[in-house]
Formats: sequence, C-alpha cells, structure tokens
Amino acid sequence: MTDLYPVLEHRQTYSVPVSGGHTIVVHEAGNPQGRPAVVLHGGPGGGSTPQHYRFFDPDLYRVVLIDQRGCGDSTPFASVEHNTTWDLVDDIETARELLGIERWLVFGGSWGSTLSLAYAQSHPERVTELVLRGIFLLRPSELRFFYQDGANHLFPDAWEGFLAPIPVDERDDLMAAYHRRLFGDDREELLRCAQAWAEWERATSMLDPTHDAEPPDAAEAFARIENHYFVNRGFLRNPEQLLDGVDTIRHLPAAIVQGRYDVICPVTSAWELSAAWPEAELRIVADAGHSAFEPGIVHELVTATDRFGGKR
Repeated sequence: MTDLYPVLEHRQTYSVPVSGGHTIVVHEAGNPQGRPAVVLHGGPGGGSTPQHYRFFDPDLYRVVLIDQRGCGDSTPFASVEHNTTWDLVDDIETARELLGIERWLVFGGSWGSTLSLAYAQSHPERVTELVLRGIFLLRPSELRFFYQDGANHLFPDAWEGFLAPIPVDERDDLMAAYHRRLFGDDREELLRCAQAWAEWERATSMLDPTHDAEPPDAAEAFARIENHYFVNRGFLRNPEQLLDGVDTIRHLPAAIVQGRYDVICPVTSAWELSAAWPEAELRIVADAGHSAFEPGIVHELVTATDRFGGKR
C-alpha cells in the first residue's frame, strides 16, 4: 500500500488581495524547481491544511495550496459576498500568475473536484494533468441525496443531529431552512446550525470509523459557504455544465479516484464523468468512503501523482 509523504511546513505564504474586498492566502512547499501542482480544497469553505502536501513527493513537486474566499486564513472570514465559483476560478489564475507558473497539475477532491473541472474547462491551456477524487458535479440530484433524501437512509443516527435544529414544518427543504438560519440575525442559532451542518458531513465522510475524520476547524465558514454555494447551484449555467464541458479537457491526462461507499459524493457522478471522458483513468476503491485519507484512496492518489511526476 502506498503511503503518504511526510508532512511539510509552508515554505512560503502570500496574502493576495483579489476582487470584492477579499484577500486570499496562498501557501507553497516542496521543491522550488519541481513540477508545479495546485491543490483545491473541499467544502466549499473547508480551507487548506499542510496534510494536503502529503500526496506529493516533495522532491518532485512544487505544491501550492490556496485558501479559498472566506475560509482558512483568507479574509473576510465566512464571507459570501463576491464569492462564486467563477470568482474562485479567477483567484486560481491570480495565484498562478503571482507565482510565475505557466502550467500546473490540478488536484482536487469533493468540492475541489468541482472547482478543478470548472478551472480546467475555463483555462485548459494552464493545466498539465488532473487528479480528481470523490467527484461532485453539483447537480440537484447530488444535493438532494445528501441533504434531503438518500444518505439519511444509511446514517439515520447522524441524520437526527442534522434535523434537530430545524422545525418539523420546515424539513421539506432542509437546505433552504438552514440558509435562513445560517444567514439570520440570531448568532446563537447560526452557530448551532453551523455545527450541525458540519457534523453531518464529518459523520458520513469515512467508511472506517477507526480513521474517524475531524470536524472542520471553522464550522461557521464551512457551513455558511457550502450552503451559499449549494442553494445557488454552484453558480453554474445549467446542472450539466461540467459534464458538457468535458470535451474541452479530454486531451489532458487525468486520474479519477472514487470510494465505492462514498455517500457524500456517490460513485454515480464519477461513473458518468468517466463515461464522458473515457481517456481518464477511473479507479474505484472497493473499501473506501469519501475521505482522501482512507488507505485505498491514499494509495490511488499518491500513485497518480507519482506517475504524473515521472516516478516509476
């Protein structure tokens, strides 16, 4: 089984003013002369972590992490103003230009896979390869499965906690009910709902409970930004935009890694992406759920970055 590489400290950190009054924070580590790669974290609203460096051989890669708008070390904290998919795509280009990188490998899981596809389809000339995990195409069916009717049948115990802050007469549209509270004036209720939202995702993210995922460090940013994106359907032109745009990136080498028992981003989306993109290598991990840090997922992700880095 392929292991993660050692944890790296940030070699450089940059605070970068961008549009709409936001400042994003960009980190990098690894070999300054190595192959450039950018990691697009999940959520949206999850923030980056030095653990993300561990999927890359530090002798081969120069790895860039970006804290997306409103989360991680970026400011203003938990802000959804001027915070859309296309703002984030522009921010990725801003970071690339700042660092003097011509082209880079794009690595993203969950929401990071969504943003990776949106970025690559907008700027295919800037991408060398893609490594995508836990495919999320941000279609209504995916959102309904996780936030209304689907995953609750597999995790009824955790679902009780997700339902708890919402009155019974508002449970026919849970994303909308959460939206009213996450963006309401009652600070105590906001924080209670943010914790419940984040806990639902934490509780469902790993197949093996002995490798239990940690809850997000900043539930407020995580819940508010996720909910903002999801009630706005990711700011996509139509629900099939990312599948329809695959033809613009089919020439790029790609690896798609998917846990068979991922209930946050079910395997259907990875399967349909692979069908639209037969040149991409699809690896379905039989004994894994959603998390990037489950052993089988780690093996496939590190194998992919090693291969694209020229390591045999």
